[in-house]
Amino acid sequence: MDAAGTIIVAMIAGALRVSTPFLFVSLGECLTERAGRINLGNEGVLVLGAMVGYATSYHTGSPWVGVLAAAVAGALLGGLHGAICALARVNDVAMGIAIMLAGTGIAFFFGKPYVQPSAPHLPTLPLGFWSDVPQVRSALDVSPLFFLGLLAAFLLHWFFRATRVGLRVRIVGDSADAARALGLGIDRIRLLATACGSGLAGIGGAFLSLSYPGSWNEGLSSGQGLMAVALVVFARWNPLHCITAALIFGAAGALGPSLQTIGVSKGYYLFYAAPYVVTLIVLAITVRPGRALRGMPGELSIGR
Repeated sequence: MDAAGTIIVAMIAGALRVSTPFLFVSLGECLTERAGRINLGNEGVLVLGAMVGYATSYHTGSPWVGVLAAAVAGALLGGLHGAICALARVNDVAMGIAIMLAGTGIAFFFGKPYVQPSAPHLPTLPLGFWSDVPQVRSALDVSPLFFLGLLAAFLLHWFFRATRVGLRVRIVGDSADAARALGLGIDRIRLLATACGSGLAGIGGAFLSLSYPGSWNEGLSSGQGLMAVALVVFARWNPLHCITAALIFGAAGALGPSLQTIGVSKGYYLFYAAPYVVTLIVLAITVRPGRALRGMPGELSIGR
């Protein structure tokens, strides 16, 4: 395989791998923001989910139990965020930063014993079975969490479009006054949406520690939880568009490792900054003063 083909395969494989945590966190943030709340704390949820998932897999011997534990840990932290934000004069952005620091701090404190031990990893699906090239087969070993993320995106899209509960979430996110007129419990709906959204983010964290890169350490997330906020803006708060946005961000994150596969060793580390550059470009293009963002819930703090 020539250099161009190697880069293309590596980019595709990298996009499938690297996009998975972006997909889960963006879907979780999409659910939270459609209810009218921003959760910057998902960065802390991602780290905490990675630690809890890895520790649980290590002690139980089952990575799937680890994924479930990561989702529960994320939901609990997200529920805390939602409960505190329901109090008077509490800013959800400031509280999200506090939750981010709390989540990462808890994960670092309790996760130190699990830096060295090896926990069972999630299995992979061999999508490269058709190829005789070992590198291609290895690159196209994809985690089943990626496909669960795709399923979650379609289910969330259906939830918003075709269910009564989804309609209530949208009403609460678009207009608190309309929600009150209909007798909807605004604080309860936002609390549940934030908790469920953070549960999805926790699954994204479990992917990092149990699939790719497949270990637990304190620098695991690299800001992916924060970048998911920009990703949701790019996706226009549409769960299906989150798939495309996650793949784009994932491909950007795979650029550096892809160059390494063809022997580019000088300056390749600069390409590891590609996801952050994409984040800045997305925000610069989409978020402008006085410009309404299509699809943005009316109750979001950034829209006021």
